[in-house]
Amino acid sequence: MSDNKQSKANLLIERGVKILAPETVEIGEDVNPDRISPDRVTIYPGCRIYGDDTLVMAGATLGFEGPATIVNCQVGPEAKLKGGFFQQATFLDQASLGLGAHIREGCLLEEEAGGAHCVGLKQTILFPFVTLGSLINFCDCLMAGGTSRKDHSEVGSSYIHFNFTPNGDKATASLIGDVPRGVMLNQPPIFLGGQGGLVGPVRIGFGVVVAAGTILRKDAPEDGKMILGASAPARTVAHYPGLYGAVRGRTVNNINYIANLIALRRWYLNVRSLFLSGDFFREELLKGAVEKIDLGLKERIKRLLAFAEKLPESARIHARERGRGNSSRCGERKKELYQTRHQLEDLFLAARDQDTAENLPDPFLAAVERKRRETGGGYVEVIQGLAPEDAAAGTRWLEDVVEGITSAALEIIPSFRE
Repeated sequence: MSDNKQSKANLLIERGVKILAPETVEIGEDVNPDRISPDRVTIYPGCRIYGDDTLVMAGATLGFEGPATIVNCQVGPEAKLKGGFFQQATFLDQASLGLGAHIREGCLLEEEAGGAHCVGLKQTILFPFVTLGSLINFCDCLMAGGTSRKDHSEVGSSYIHFNFTPNGDKATASLIGDVPRGVMLNQPPIFLGGQGGLVGPVRIGFGVVVAAGTILRKDAPEDGKMILGASAPARTVAHYPGLYGAVRGRTVNNINYIANLIALRRWYLNVRSLFLSGDFFREELLKGAVEKIDLGLKERIKRLLAFAEKLPESARIHARERGRGNSSRCGERKKELYQTRHQLEDLFLAARDQDTAENLPDPFLAAVERKRRETGGGYVEVIQGLAPEDAAAGTRWLEDVVEGITSAALEIIPSFRE
């Protein structure tokens, strides 16, 4: 280890950070020691920490089950990254991931969310308490639901979110629950049974149970349903690379996902910020979380545009194959989406940058502030302690955000309406 890296480790130890076997721990030259709390932070042998955006808060544990590599992550209070690779992700209070995790850019894990061993995530947002089993690939998802660690949304082991198509696009993000209701932490949990999968982009309602071994290929937006699935029947059909069939469902689901991310961004800047302020570490944690939402928005807009740009070629393939598998209505939608793709992009960017407090009901914000003063509690306690009518008012505000953006998008592509 270089003298500079050794001196950083020694500096942290002197300040109170517990570093076991410091000779095996590498701290990059770009790491700012002032962004690592001296309060009950433990770094186990073999860990590597890099990046000037890296933040480690009080009580965090790195590498307990095996070496952990941390690159430009924000690790919140009492969070546990037990082993694996973590890059450009944010972990709020008591988030936890087991050995072999592979967490890449754009991930945001909220309070007490996490997974067991060998979980792969990218561009994934997990609301409080959401729990993933082992051996899971769950990229390009937002999942909500549940009210506590005993009543949480669950993804069973050996689960896959299929997020890459044979045509090479990733306009496939899936919304499991939603933002307007999910942020209130009062919705029934969602259960995705093990050794199953979702073929994105799909939307799933709260309280839905998907039986183990099921590959879900269609939306299941109605709350409280059980889905018992079977494998698709084996058959052989013609395949034309680059040819897309119906595009409405994929497009509308992408628009809805983007609208939910914008609603979540407004929630963070107006409500979450009340709990992540007044302290350097918490303000930096908020900054990191909002950056991850912005990364998600950038990714989803990019993927939707890339999908739209493939549609003229799909139309040519369709014409060459004499219209096989496509209707005139489908052709109209492909042309419309391609021609208006940059109008949609402008709409989404304008909505992202819009005054975040627009239409925020003052009584709702006052109720949050009042509950904070009464209880002195943290985010989860305060939000769950809101009166039902106050929680409903907050949900309506966010639903208006989602519905407003979705309606404006469908004004641009009217053929995509029902």
